[in-house]
Amino acid sequence: MQECNICKNDHHYHEIIDCITCALDARDTYTAGHSQRVSDMAQKICELLGLKEEDAEKIHIAAHLHDIGKIGVSDSILKKEGRLTDEEFAEMKKHPAIGAEILGKSTILSELSNIVLMHHERFDGKGYPTGTEGNDIPVGARIIAICDSIDAMTSNRCYRKAFDFDYCYGEIEKNLGKMYDPIIGRYVLDNWDDITSVVR
Repeated sequence: MQECNICKNDHHYHEIIDCITCALDARDTYTAGHSQRVSDMAQKICELLGLKEEDAEKIHIAAHLHDIGKIGVSDSILKKEGRLTDEEFAEMKKHPAIGAEILGKSTILSELSNIVLMHHERFDGKGYPTGTEGNDIPVGARIIAICDSIDAMTSNRCYRKAFDFDYCYGEIEKNLGKMYDPIIGRYVLDNWDDITSVVR
């Protein structure tokens, strides 16, 4: 990764990013706190992996903004009580590309756009929106994908109660090399209590 331009004015950019994510939280009750928890876990993983400070900061901020594209999803879908239809889910799946487009308008935040674009890609290439696979997926997106899944599984939804962390652990383990990077995923499982402690 290149030098993180965001880090040069860290305090001011964090304030702006907090404002953006608060706007999304105000629109969708499910996402309220979700981006914060995902970014907290991503930061912990970066720390445990020993990533360079500027790389870790870029991933941390991208995690804060990973769902920003949901601003472009209609309320009828975003706030629907119950499971989405196939057509509705197809619209929801556009949010990574919308988010990347939004960030691409900024000379500073554009360096995060590819991470946001690919946070729903799968290691086996069966994700969306581009079908990118393996190490071609940015490492930040691979980290965020795991954190996003952990928080989604362990949060209450209108159509189901939260799963416990033991169930979540098993799902991550079953999907190593499929949904998740097998090396990063194994590292997360080996440091499970440390990583999930920030959201328990």
